[in-house]
Amino acid sequence: MSRVRIIPVLAFTVLACGLAWFVALPLWLGEGLAEPAAAVLLPAMMLTPALAALVVAFTLKAPPAGERLRFLGLWPLRPTKRVVWLMIVGWLAPPLLVGLSILVAAALGAIRLDPTFAGFAGELAVALPPGVPMPPIEVVVLSQIAAIPVGALVNSVFALGEELGWRGWLLPALRPLGTWPALLISGAIWGIWHSPVILLGYNFGRTDLSGVLFMIGGCIAWGILLGWLRLRSASIWPAVLAHGSLNAAGGLVVLFAATQPDLALAGPLGVAGWIVAAVVTLILVVSGQFRHQPELAGAGGRLLSAPREGRRPPTP
Repeated sequence: MSRVRIIPVLAFTVLACGLAWFVALPLWLGEGLAEPAAAVLLPAMMLTPALAALVVAFTLKAPPAGERLRFLGLWPLRPTKRVVWLMIVGWLAPPLLVGLSILVAAALGAIRLDPTFAGFAGELAVALPPGVPMPPIEVVVLSQIAAIPVGALVNSVFALGEELGWRGWLLPALRPLGTWPALLISGAIWGIWHSPVILLGYNFGRTDLSGVLFMIGGCIAWGILLGWLRLRSASIWPAVLAHGSLNAAGGLVVLFAATQPDLALAGPLGVAGWIVAAVVTLILVVSGQFRHQPELAGAGGRLLSAPREGRRPPTP
């Protein structure tokens, strides 16, 4: 699509957000996030952007038949070397950035670090069934950290449901507006989509508009980085792995905090995470990484970036 098609974009947005509210409705009618069905409904909600993307692609022919796998970034994996390297970056980099956000939160005074892990040990002791001995807390913490790469792969199965919608369909559909409008708008919509669970206290423990606004900020900040992986590789898979890795590492702050932190300030989707994402984004901008967006393989020279008519496409 060489221009933005407003009707498909609006249809996708309304459908994705509407389906999210529909899936989350039992939580609102029940016990909120404490509802037993939440363990099933929250992963199911992650599938709604993919469903919206497929409905729009097949019913509104956006993109037309024959271009869908390529447009969505599912296949082919070309340029192969770049896609593979960016998949590795997406898999391993988010935990490091989350770790940096913890240090930033500590520097800002939003969190007090506890090298003895006493705060986490206290929460773990409460969660353990009566009579179950407490394992050495250092072993628990190390096992939690070591499990992040595996957890990233598991979480990527569910992250695909979101990424197929946000970076697979929506970002390329908005790309004719320019790289930055597409990244910012798709990130904001991604944040708004979370509203059904954010207003129940998910992520930040805030049940008002402030929680939604913090989520929009977090999704824009991380959406730029996930979007860069998508545009730089012409593939959805690096962003899928990065999303899964971010979800797997999101709880690291709880391990190191002396007391329960305000995640709107100290969490990876909060202010500390925004700062880290902004620094990485600045590095990518200064190094010219957003200017390089490779051709869609076999697309006759057309770029994923779908530049405005009359502009010379950037070279890979």
